[in-house]
Amino acid sequence: MTIAHMLKCGDNIICMNDVYGGTNRYFRRVASEMGLEVSFVDCTKLDCLKAAIKPNTKLVWVETPTNPTMKVIDIKGCADVVHAHNKDIIVVVDNTFMSAYFQRPLALGADICMYSATKYMNGHSDVVMGLVSMNRDDLYERLKFLQNAIGAVPSPFDCYLCNRGLKTLHLRMKQHFINAVAVAKFLEADPRVDKVVFPGLPSHPQYELMKRQCTGCPGMITFYIKGDLTNATAFLRNLKLFALAESLGGYESLAEHPAIMTHASVPEEEREVLGISDTLIRLSIGIEDVEDIIVDLDQALKAAHPQIKN
Repeated sequence: MTIAHMLKCGDNIICMNDVYGGTNRYFRRVASEMGLEVSFVDCTKLDCLKAAIKPNTKLVWVETPTNPTMKVIDIKGCADVVHAHNKDIIVVVDNTFMSAYFQRPLALGADICMYSATKYMNGHSDVVMGLVSMNRDDLYERLKFLQNAIGAVPSPFDCYLCNRGLKTLHLRMKQHFINAVAVAKFLEADPRVDKVVFPGLPSHPQYELMKRQCTGCPGMITFYIKGDLTNATAFLRNLKLFALAESLGGYESLAEHPAIMTHASVPEEEREVLGISDTLIRLSIGIEDVEDIIVDLDQALKAAHPQIKN
């Protein structure tokens, strides 16, 4: 919200079409009603991004990997395309999934790097907070003024908690990555699963890009369970170690159903285009013992598909 307040009525925002449901909702139902023009574009295709830039485009908003379908966007490619057209267009990268440990958008050409610090940066599921970083003094001064004017200021105690979490960021992210790779391999080999989408697997379509611009992957995994909504619901209801929750990036493992939870506000026809179906499940793999995590997933899959032997 604070970043959007840098713009004025009539300005155009290009937003990646596959983003966190709250971001989609804000741009579609709040920012657009304040007179901002929002274009949703598949920024994984640089030609589409280039074609979408208009004379009134002032800001490009991407997140990578995307939520929930885990597409990886070429940050340097996007920044180069946008700034070649107009160096004054602001490129914002939501780096919530990767955290500052695995990905550095400013070093790849982005103007602003944004985080939901509630997630990996804090890591303990006890803070609601946002962060932005930038390497331009003019953007810093504008955002500093807007933060003060609008009142988007975190409490001292929340800052203390987030600073505490940052001290273990490197340890937590390494374990999230180790656990997520093991879980993704387990799911990819499971006959009860149709498809696994995890940028740390060679099967991911942008695996090579991920290796170029990141140093690892977080604990975020998306997979499609075989069957329909009934099977997906049975799986989620039978999880024991995993909590059913919309958040992510904490020490604990979480599972959610994007179509009826985080992305319910995205129009159904758009969810269909993006691949957010009734069988899509998003996991946030925590830092528990990985064997316990896999045992829980296995027994929940067994409850969802008792007739299929693993």
